Amino acid sequence: MAYPTDRPAIWFVTGTSRGLGLDLVRQLLERGEAVTATTPAALGDGVDTSRLLPLTVDLRDEEQVAAAVRKTTERFGGLDVVVNNAGYGYLAAVEETGDRDVRDMLDVQVVGVWNVLRAALPVLRAQRSGHIVNVSSVLGMTALPGWALYCAGKFALEGLSEALAAEVADFGVDVTIVEPGYFRTDFLTRDSLSLPENTTAHYPAIREMVAQHLELQGKQLGDPVKGAAAVIERVVTGEGPLRQVLGSDSHAYATAKVRALRDNLDAVATTAPATDHPAAV
Repeated sequence: MAYPTDRPAIWFVTGTSRGLGLDLVRQLLERGEAVTATTPAALGDGVDTSRLLPLTVDLRDEEQVAAAVRKTTERFGGLDVVVNNAGYGYLAAVEETGDRDVRDMLDVQVVGVWNVLRAALPVLRAQRSGHIVNVSSVLGMTALPGWALYCAGKFALEGLSEALAAEVADFGVDVTIVEPGYFRTDFLTRDSLSLPENTTAHYPAIREMVAQHLELQGKQLGDPVKGAAAVIERVVTGEGPLRQVLGSDSHAYATAKVRALRDNLDAVATTAPATDHPAAV
């Protein structure tokens, strides 16, 4: 995508009430861009909101999402960048995770993204330009005990995004997967983080991990203002790999996962061909 230089770019951003999404909207408006925000955003005084279209959208509802994209194109005359940022944390052992918990998480992190993409892609494809930013996590590349449900959603988002990038490349549409580490937002507060209704005594290490994460709030390494700026720069310049890793902690976790995967592949290199049909003579 060639980022617009002769007019304000038009952004559609989900998950804008706090954290990275809120900083993203604030910085975009300060740049003079046009923004649709699908959740209420407390931007504070001094921010010009004349190019802001605030909407309350249930991302699980396909018709509401389609209407939001339509209102965006009607208000601003088009669509350039889509940022799928909505999400929340959930900490529990797999055994403790209820059916409703699973469905709610995947509805937001997978179904909601799919709804946005189905609504936005016809616009981007027809104009043969655009940029889709899917905000994942380092936990979309590696998994930790107690994060199984969150990882399941982010792993799914990563697979979706990889396939999507190949599908839309010929239409001039770019895709970026953003993989933040721990950012100093309210992601780990009790108001934002979801916990299971019922726990068991069989996972004391996970209870300790939950307590440590709640204590980490306000001490996270990542700066969401810098993170939002990095995402904007990636889109504006159009330069960078598929995966945008944000934070030295994220890079360390991802590097360890790559090494573990390489060790695994090396360990099965001689046994993997055993299930092949015999080579034809």
